Order: sequence, then structure tokens, then C-alpha cells
Amino acid sequence: MTEQIVIVGFGPVAARLVDELLPAVRTGQVKLTVLGEETEAAYNRVLVADLGVGRTTADALALADAAELAAEGVEVRLGVRVKRVDRARQQVLLAEGAPVHYDRLVFATGSRPVIPNLTGINPDPASPVLPAGVTALRDLRDAAVLRQAVYGGKRVVVLGGGVLGLETALAAAEEGATVTVVHNGPHPLGRSIDRGGGAVLAAGLRRCGVRVAGNARSTGVEHNAPDGGFSALLLDDGQAIDGDLLVISCGVRPRTELADGCGLSTGTGILVDHRLRAHHEPHIFAIGDCAEVRCPDPGCAACRNSTGPFGLVGPGWRQAEWLAGYLMLLAAGEAEEAELLPALPPEQPGVVVLKARGMNMAVAGNNAADPWDDEALTAGAANGRARLQVAQWADPEHGRYVKMTTRGGVLEGLVAVGMPRTASELVGLFERGAELPADRSLLLRLDGPDQLPGNAVTDPAGTVCRCAGVSGAAIQGAVEEGCSTVADVSKATRAGTGCGGCHEDIKGLIERHFQAVPAA
Repeated sequence: MTEQIVIVGFGPVAARLVDELLPAVRTGQVKLTVLGEETEAAYNRVLVADLGVGRTTADALALADAAELAAEGVEVRLGVRVKRVDRARQQVLLAEGAPVHYDRLVFATGSRPVIPNLTGINPDPASPVLPAGVTALRDLRDAAVLRQAVYGGKRVVVLGGGVLGLETALAAAEEGATVTVVHNGPHPLGRSIDRGGGAVLAAGLRRCGVRVAGNARSTGVEHNAPDGGFSALLLDDGQAIDGDLLVISCGVRPRTELADGCGLSTGTGILVDHRLRAHHEPHIFAIGDCAEVRCPDPGCAACRNSTGPFGLVGPGWRQAEWLAGYLMLLAAGEAEEAELLPALPPEQPGVVVLKARGMNMAVAGNNAADPWDDEALTAGAANGRARLQVAQWADPEHGRYVKMTTRGGVLEGLVAVGMPRTASELVGLFERGAELPADRSLLLRLDGPDQLPGNAVTDPAGTVCRCAGVSGAAIQGAVEEGCSTVADVSKATRAGTGCGGCHEDIKGLIERHFQAVPAA
């Protein structure tokens, strides 16, 4: 008997789930329907800013081809809006057209941008429509708006000091726009980075031509442009930041309205167990930005400190791959085998990486404590547990800063600004839970003048693409098989199809390989 699986949403995570389910579609075990709200098939939303500044193309961002999927037997319906889900009848009700029946339903609805409450912007929370000259830079149409401003050398105001806002600001400034980043707090990335690293980061932004307005609280926008569009961002101290385009980059919020509407349990996101099943609903699942893994068992240690959806494409892809295997077992009538499938492993703490021309930064874990903050360093050091230790090095004049927070020699937090090789090594050590060398200065020397120029990847077994989980060895193997561009490597291994932060590392591995090939 064929099982009807319906996926609501068609972003990068849904596209990965579709890819993984294709074998079951081809054999007739699964009939798959995908309902996408946008008129385009899945594309890499993380790189919309790159598209907006002309560094990539819409074709390069594409993650799925609706016509190819249809030829494989997948029903792809684009530009459709889901009104609600009827759990009793197991139907998805659409704004237009007949209901769609499901045996298993997967929410992959992603997230929507957080729009601050500003005078002059009054969007519908469920379906934001922003005024002229204001964009949240989430889709292809937003990219076209940014492209017009950048190509015209216009003034761009970025509201928000997160990593996506900073990457957008750096790219737009390099391509000719006049850019100002406005953020609350003493420095950008205030929730992720310590004071010293934040100060060096802000100085680096200014060196790259980005103006930074810190400790700024926005209150409203003016619409005095000739076409009635955005003209200035107003601050609570009476100042105004003039501009031609306002890019709102204040984070995202999981889209849970459909789950709320059909009575599913939600927290920050749609609550699911370790098998990605909605609470008390065996026919419904959620993955990606909209899913919050927090099982119903109050005694579950893994869920005790759950912080909600990760908001990163890598964890979503891993969820999609695991769920596909689980759903295919159910479709094959192997329910017992499905329940014996090991649960999805918990995600490790995330690493925030900023890689732009002229800027390099990596931040992870708990990095707030200072070397002289004895109270913070001794917190948690009980019952034989080691106290925190902090090694810190700063060269603000040249935009370099490193902090390593360790317990028992193992990294619990890190900051590296302007030190790409050191950052790469620290991130690898952090992700593996490996012990640092006793002489911490050895890590600083990786960016020293005595090191050979080239790529920062030092361990072939280490992960180069964290989004797709692809190692340097796998990329090297693809290059040896004939891949000579980042696009070739991405097609062969999926490396570089996420945030794009590993593109330079992939290029370095390609160049290193071809430099070693002797001339004919």
C-alpha cells in the first residue's frame, strides 16, 4: 500500500527531505506532495544577500527543480497557501483548491523575520508587508531590491548586529553602497561575543568601510523619499540615520501558526520528540527552523536545557536525512524496525562564523569570562570539577583578537577575530572536544609570518563544511576525481550549499591540488 506523505513548506530543509525520500517514491512505496508558498522551488535563502550584491546568481542558489521532481513522481505545488490542517480527517486545507489527504504530514515551514515595533512600520505579524524602501532580505524579490540600491551606490542602513546583518553590510559596502549598521548594545554580536572581541570586530567593520552606530535604540522610520519610501531610521536620542534602503536583520521567529491552529503543542517552535514527531500526534512531524526538539518526558536530561530551534541549515539537513529513513521504514510496513532506529543524535553547540573579504571571525560557547574574573572562573568548579581558565591575546591595531576559555584543557568557548588559521584550528578542537596544547601560543603562531600562505584547513579529516558535514578529505577526493570549481565540489559532495562560509576553504583545497600537479 502506498503511503501519502505531505510536506508543508519548500525551503532548503524540505528540499533535502524530498531528495532523501526519492528512492521510496521511485519504488511506489511513497506518494509525495510538496506544498510551497513561494512561486519558486527551494533555493538557498542564506545566500540571498550575496545575490543582492551580485556575487551569485539565482540559478546558483537553486536547490531543487520542480520539473525534474515531477518527472520523478513528486507532486510539487508552488504558490499555494495552506489555511489549516484538519487532524481528525488527516487533510491539509488550502486557500484555493481541494484538500490534500495525508498519512504522514511534515511541517517544514521554517521561520519568518522578526520585525521590530517601529513607528511607520505596521506589518501584519502573520504576513508582513513592509513599506517601500524597507526589506527583511528573505527572498529573491528582496535580493532584487538590495541589488538596485547597491548598483546605484545608495545609502543602506542595516538594523541589527547579527552575523547575517554584518555579512550583508560588508558585502554591500565593498560593492559600492554607503552602509551603516545600527545595533543595540555596546558592540555587534552582543549575544555571542565577549567585550574585547566585539570591540575588535566593530573596529574591523569600520576599516572595511561600514559605519557602526552602537548602543542605539530605534523608535521609528521616516518615509520622505521622492517615491514615498524610506528616508531615515529614527533613534530614541533624537538622532536620525539617513538612508535610501533599510535592511531589517533582527533575527527570525519559527512559523508555528499552522501547528497552533490545529492544536499541536508549541513552545518557541513546534514541539517534537527525539523522533521528530509532534507531541501526542504520531502522524505529524516537524523539521528545520520550525521544530523544537523537546520530548514530553519531563525527566529527559537531553531536553532539560533545550533552547529551541537552532536556526541553522546544518541541523535541519541532518533532521531531514534522519526523518527520511524513519518515514521510509514506516511506508514499507516495518514499524518495529522504525522504532528500533537510533534516535537523532543531539546537536552540538553551534559555532558562529563570519567570513567576508577583509574580515574573519569565529565565536562559540561560553566566552564571556575574563582572565581576572575569579568569580566567573570558579563558578561550577565543585566536586573535583576543574575551574575555568582563560587565555587571551589582543592586537587591536591590526584587528586581531583571540580568547580561549577552557576547563581541564578542553575548550568551552572561543573567540577569534582576524586570525583565520587559528580560528579554523580552534573550531575543530571545540567540535571534537579535544584538549588544547599546554602552550596556547602555538595556536596563535598558525597565523604568524613563518607559516606558508594558503588555505587554513590543516586536518584533512576535519570538517570543512559544517552545514553539510563534509570533511576536507571528502572534498579532496572530489577534486582528485576532476572537480575543479566550488560548484563542481558542491554538486559532488553538497559542501558549500549551506551558509557559504566554507567557499574560500574549498577554493584553497582546489588550488592546493592543482598547484601540486606537475606541468605536462
